[in-house]
Amino acid sequence: MVRNIVVLGGNSHPAIVDSVCNALSLPPCNRILTKFSSGESRCEIQDSVRGKDVYIIQTGFGGNGSKLNDHFMDLLIMISACKTGSARRVTAVLPLFPYSRQPDLPYKKAGAPLFKTGGSENGKKDYTFDSVPPTPAPGVPRSAGLVNGADINDKLSQTGLTNGTGPQSPVKQTNGNHVNHVNGAPAPGALTRAYTTHDYENLSHIGAFEAKPGYKQWVAQAGTLVANLLTCAGADHVITMDLHDPQVQGFFDVPVDNLYGGPLLKRYIQQHVPNYKDAVIISPDAGGAKRATAIADSMGVDFALIHKERRPTKITDRQNASMMLVGNVQDRICILVDDLLDTGNTITRAAKLLKKEGATKIYALLTHGVFSGDAINRISASAIDKVVVTNSVPQEKHKAALGSKLDVLDISPIFAEAIRRVHHGESISVLFNHD
Repeated sequence: MVRNIVVLGGNSHPAIVDSVCNALSLPPCNRILTKFSSGESRCEIQDSVRGKDVYIIQTGFGGNGSKLNDHFMDLLIMISACKTGSARRVTAVLPLFPYSRQPDLPYKKAGAPLFKTGGSENGKKDYTFDSVPPTPAPGVPRSAGLVNGADINDKLSQTGLTNGTGPQSPVKQTNGNHVNHVNGAPAPGALTRAYTTHDYENLSHIGAFEAKPGYKQWVAQAGTLVANLLTCAGADHVITMDLHDPQVQGFFDVPVDNLYGGPLLKRYIQQHVPNYKDAVIISPDAGGAKRATAIADSMGVDFALIHKERRPTKITDRQNASMMLVGNVQDRICILVDDLLDTGNTITRAAKLLKKEGATKIYALLTHGVFSGDAINRISASAIDKVVVTNSVPQEKHKAALGSKLDVLDISPIFAEAIRRVHHGESISVLFNHD
């Protein structure tokens, strides 16, 4: 029995709240968490939290008809309610951290985002790495101007406006207080008045400036915003698992413990994959290479990588594909390891490539199984023989749809042990090890 601790659960994943409470031999905190008819959230903590260590469990899941943003707002309101109730410390437990994929944009090495061109001869859109116009410099060709091919200086000269150099072109105005210019000089008796902002806005004959293809408008990165919302609401500590982008930890001014699902996946491989010593652990993209190699090295098995080639090449059919395998999987069991399955597009394409390269059986082990969009149908029709996910998000409907093709691992003991160790001031480094 852990004393002086309160476990509070949200509405996103009640099953994991009950499992954590059972592991800690604690009853869940009584609360009222509903919505008004206007859609506003209402939270009322019915147990005393004064001077206690409060852990609020709310995962970032928006499937099965639920709303991710509503769950996140409920979390903020529960944190604020506990701080208002004089809780000693409030810890947000997020098995799946919301908005952790926002910084994941396809950038090239120079930092400019990729974009799609108008299309190739076969009608398919191609990617290019020339995503920004060249910077003006001596010896650099001048840009083409506006998207429609017109020169910006020509447009400015039609209105009597210049870019700071050269004389103004004649402007013919006969009504109002505008100047009547004749060959650059004001007509006798004409009233003079400077242009204002309203005059520029009403110049309908000037084509509106459109960004050249390749210019990407500023994209809001929600990682910093989510971190600020949690800390401003009163969160003193955050516990999560397998952040898609580890840099999210740096957005916080409070401690963040990022637990790993690798030990669970490793144990599953050892217990359920036949002859796993001869298998190959594969990362479906370069971003997950560290995660996959950590498991492969700890088990002493081979590792392979699937490389996403975005630039079009016309050498061979294999190089023409958007995904390329680095390694040998001929007549071997393949184990795809990744942190998150959302739409399932990457993992199913990787499985198709592995089957083409001669893989005998394909396992897909993932920490977070979101299964958004048409992921269920895509997984059902794919070459994957077994999908293994954790219950960081509710999996009841996914299990009913996929049947025996889906196995679900329980992560509640890991979070329960993390909560117990944090509450008693013990180290949780043992939870990070793959051994």
